[in-house]
Order: sequence, then C-alpha cells, then structure tokens
Amino acid sequence: MANNGLYKLTILFIFIITYQYCSTHINQFNSTNPSTSTSSSTHVIKHVFILAGQSNMAGRGGVVDKTWDGMIPSEGEPKPGKIFRLSGDLKWIDANEPLHIDIDVNKTCGVGPGMAFANAMMRGDPWRFPVVGLVPCAIGGSGIGEWVRGGRLYEELRRRAAAAVQGSGGGEIRGVLWFQGERDTVNISDAELYKERLRKLFVDLRSDLKSPLLPVIQVALASGEGPYIEIVRKAQHEINLPNVITVDAKGLLLQPDGLHLSTIAQVQVGKMLAHAMLRSNCSRVRFRR
Repeated sequence: MANNGLYKLTILFIFIITYQYCSTHINQFNSTNPSTSTSSSTHVIKHVFILAGQSNMAGRGGVVDKTWDGMIPSEGEPKPGKIFRLSGDLKWIDANEPLHIDIDVNKTCGVGPGMAFANAMMRGDPWRFPVVGLVPCAIGGSGIGEWVRGGRLYEELRRRAAAAVQGSGGGEIRGVLWFQGERDTVNISDAELYKERLRKLFVDLRSDLKSPLLPVIQVALASGEGPYIEIVRKAQHEINLPNVITVDAKGLLLQPDGLHLSTIAQVQVGKMLAHAMLRSNCSRVRFRR
C-alpha cells in the first residue's frame, strides 16, 4: 500500500516537472519563431529589401490603357504573415499587388517584380529568409538625375529605409533592387552620363545605409523611352563595384506599349533578382540617421 502511494507521488512529480519544462520551452520557442508566434505578425523581424527605380520596378504588368487587369500570377501570390510591404504611411502590412499602389500614385500600377522576388527568396532559402519585408520606392518616369543624394526621391528612399528598421516591427536591410534607366535613353547627354551617375548613386546609398558591401541587384534595360538604349545598357553592365550584380531583362515580353514589361516578364525578372540575391553576400545593416 505504501509502495503504491509512493508510486503515485513519483508519477505526479514527473508530470509536474515535465509540464513546467514544456510550458517554458514552448513559450520561448513561440516568442522567437515568427511562424508560431501568437503576437501580431507585423511585429516579427523582417529581412528587408528596398525596391527602387522607375516604372518597370513599380510595376506595369497587366496595365493597358491606364487600367490594370487584376491578374496575379501564382508566383506573386500574397503570403500573409510572411511577406510584408512598407505602406505609404510607413506601416508594415501584408504585401500584395500592386506593391507601389500608394507610392507611385500618379500612375496606374500593376504587377512588378517584387512579389515574385519575395516568394522566390523564401522558396530558395526558407531558413535564411522566413519573413520578407519589401520597401517600395520606385517612381515611374524618373531619371537617374532625380535620384541624386539630397534630391526628393533619394531622400524619400532614405526616410522609408529608416522607418523599415525602426521599432519592434522593423527588420534588417539585406539588399537593394534597382530597375531604372528607360528615361535616360531619351537624350544622348543623359545616356553618356548614366554610368557615373549610377555608380555614385550606389556608393552614396551604401554610405548612407552604413553598409559598404550591401548587395545591389540591378536590372539591365529591356526597353527605353528613346534611341540610346544600348548606351545605357552598356553603362549598366560596366558598373564595377563589389557585390553589385546585374541581371538582364533584354528580350523579355513587353506590354503593347513596347516600354513596360508584361506580367510574365515581371515574374521572370523577380526570379532572376532572387537568384542573384541568394548568391550575393546578403550583409545586414541597421540604418542610422
């Protein structure tokens, strides 16, 4: 009888110890694992990527006669709680197309490369990139001269980059995606100055983000607004900076306007950007003003 009571006490003791251990460790796991956290998903740490440039980064896939067809490819489908975007009012929200709807507000936005990029990053390395935060900054029709340090577009990018890493919902900037240059094909002077202007932009941006080797993945033009496309493309390919990688959009399917990439082409660009980013040195930076 005494032995039976001792046995029950032993079982009870083991149960209590096991319960306390599991409760403690499960709570610790949940508090650090975004996929199981019960807190607001907008407060998880994000791997942040800045999207900058002009209309083909902002996205015109599926846009015809200033109307977007609303078609979202499977590669660009939203993943609530996993892929976020920084809204125009600097709040992290679940990302979906069009990513630049409240950024490039004077144009009709459609599908860009951002969502395909984010999904491809998570598929390519889900352990390194469990949660992705996108910071849309692209403005349609902008020339490289409008992205100079101290200019409105550059300073707005810096402001949004700073907001992206602040607070409990912030993250770490892991790279910049750049798709621009169509505007600079109009005038020969702009085309000839493009290489040095682009190089200075990348150097200045890395300096202001306190990350001299921050990965920058740029897209070589598929089209242009003027006759000097090849001069700008040559400049893009000749940028010789460490951890700057160029992917090429030449030959991809264009919209009927002959300038903007189609939805299918934007998906291809997004995948190319992700492939390049995954093989780059995705260094981390915490932005400081």
